[in-house]
Amino acid sequence: MTTTYKKILFFILMALCFTSYISAPLALAVGIAFAVFAGNPYAQESSKTVKYLLKIAIVGLGFGMNFYNAVKAGKEGLLFTISTIVLVLSLGYLLGKILKINPKTSYLISSGTAICGGSAIAAVAPITGASQKQISVALGTVFTLNALALLLFPAIGHFIGLTQYQFGLWSAIAIHDTSSVVGAASAYGDEALQVATTVKLGRALWIIPLSLLTVAINKNSTGKIAIPYFILLFIVAMIVSTMLPQYQDVYGWITFAAKKALTVTLFLIGTGLSLDTIKAVGFKVFLQGVLLWIAISILSLVTITLIY
Repeated sequence: MTTTYKKILFFILMALCFTSYISAPLALAVGIAFAVFAGNPYAQESSKTVKYLLKIAIVGLGFGMNFYNAVKAGKEGLLFTISTIVLVLSLGYLLGKILKINPKTSYLISSGTAICGGSAIAAVAPITGASQKQISVALGTVFTLNALALLLFPAIGHFIGLTQYQFGLWSAIAIHDTSSVVGAASAYGDEALQVATTVKLGRALWIIPLSLLTVAINKNSTGKIAIPYFILLFIVAMIVSTMLPQYQDVYGWITFAAKKALTVTLFLIGTGLSLDTIKAVGFKVFLQGVLLWIAISILSLVTITLIY
């Protein structure tokens, strides 16, 4: 396929993401298929666009949520969030030692699994002094599992009969990246979406204490601590929609546009997963990521079904 045809197909597929024919999980699958069989002709542009489009989509979704319900969901998931972060980081450290994985690579994968995937890896990587190859390997591992989770979790949730609340909490804890958490939850239902988004963004704020911990461990580090400011805008959006309910029609359009933006974001994320990315990971590193993911998925699912 020539570059011209690749570009035309790229824009056709992206345009379809704005229609009702492409759901969030399907958009990711289509993006992955395009990357594997054709190759993304706009790889760098897609990567840059995702960083901003995802944040815009998250803020837009805030206009469709009730602030008080979100605070309640966040409080109920707080203790669960803290305990699972500590557990994943500890288990990741042990697995890294057992599998004899480079400590920096192991730490990046553990951080990505514990908090919010690529965002956490991007935040702590400069502090640890990780090389570009180590960062790429960690991102490739987390991203591959993240894509699988988005495609599998809704089906598993329906199969075992999880409620909207249970699925929202489970996806926020066990799926790596915020984009896939929101994508999976939006496919499950509105309540699941609110719970998942609130809990996951609350979890994302733990990037800050994780970064501080990383600085303490790496005393000679010159890396800066990344603060996810867009979460504050998400909170503002929820407050506005809750305090000014007379503009629900406007909020409805904003939320609709945000969901479409999220679908496009997932398509663009999918186009970044190539066979080369998967091959570069390596067996031991990928095994660590898989074991961590399975552990947190099963443990959180059992806990949620018993308690919630």
